[in-house]
Amino acid sequence: MAIVYLISCVSVKKASKAAAADLYISSWFKKARAYTEKRADAWFILSAQYGLVRPDALIEPYEKTLNAMRKKERLEWADNVMKSILSNTTVGDHVVFLAGARYREFLAGRLSQLGYTVEAPLANMGIGEQLSWLGENKK
Repeated sequence: MAIVYLISCVSVKKASKAAAADLYISSWFKKARAYTEKRADAWFILSAQYGLVRPDALIEPYEKTLNAMRKKERLEWADNVMKSILSNTTVGDHVVFLAGARYREFLAGRLSQLGYTVEAPLANMGIGEQLSWLGENKK
């Protein structure tokens, strides 16, 4: 069983093409990345534009967000992301979401039903609480 982290994209990005892990430059993303890299067997970014993205994938900056998408668009996004998750993981893996509700809404339940263990430690926390939690749990 692998421990797989899924981190949501953020709006603060570099202005030019970069490896996905380096494109997102907010303090939240940097803390989430540092936290994840100490714990994960594998990790990916949940990008509103590109779907499931490997940290080393070269991508262009963008402005798309799931919060601005209609439900039908979010369902299509989630279907594409599910296909990618299934081809990059094994049923039974432990999946940890460091992502907001919109990024989890059509993924977490489906993964659980398929036999993955799913966790969302930041659920129901505001951004300040999340930053604090990530900082306190960085070891």
